[in-house]
Amino acid sequence: MYEILVSSHSGLRWVALALLVYAIINAMISRHRGEYLKKDKMINLFAMVFLHVQLLLGLILYFISPKVVFVEGWMKVPQARFFGMEHIALMILAIVLVTVGRRKAENEPVPAKKHSKIMLWYIIGLILIFAAIPWPFRNLGVTTWF
Repeated sequence: MYEILVSSHSGLRWVALALLVYAIINAMISRHRGEYLKKDKMINLFAMVFLHVQLLLGLILYFISPKVVFVEGWMKVPQARFFGMEHIALMILAIVLVTVGRRKAENEPVPAKKHSKIMLWYIIGLILIFAAIPWPFRNLGVTTWF
C-alpha cells in the first residue's frame, strides 16, 4: 500500500503542476479579455482541487513513511529534516495560498482583477511547490522523476 501511495503522490504531482501552470497561463491570457468565464473558474478550481488531493495523499504518507522520522538529532539529517518538516510545511503553505488566492479572486467584482489575483497567488504557490519538491538532484534519497 505504501508503494502505491508514493507512486500516486509522485505521479499526480505532474498533473497538479500542469494544472497550476495552465491556470496561471490562462489568467495571463484572459486578464485583458474583460470577462471571467465559467471556463476560467473551472480551470482555477481544478488546479486547486488537484493540489488538495495531493495534500491528502501527502498527509497519509507523512504518517506512514519511513522517511519521516523523529529521533534525536533528526534536524541534522537533511533527508529527515526535509521530509519531516520542510516539505510538508512548504506544501501546506503553498496550498493555503492557492486556496486563499482563488477565494479572493472569486469575491473580486472586476474580471481583470480576478485574473490578476489568480496569477499572483498561484505563481507564489507554484514557486513554493517547486522549492518543496524532492527533486532527484537534491540528494534526498529520491532517485526518479516519477
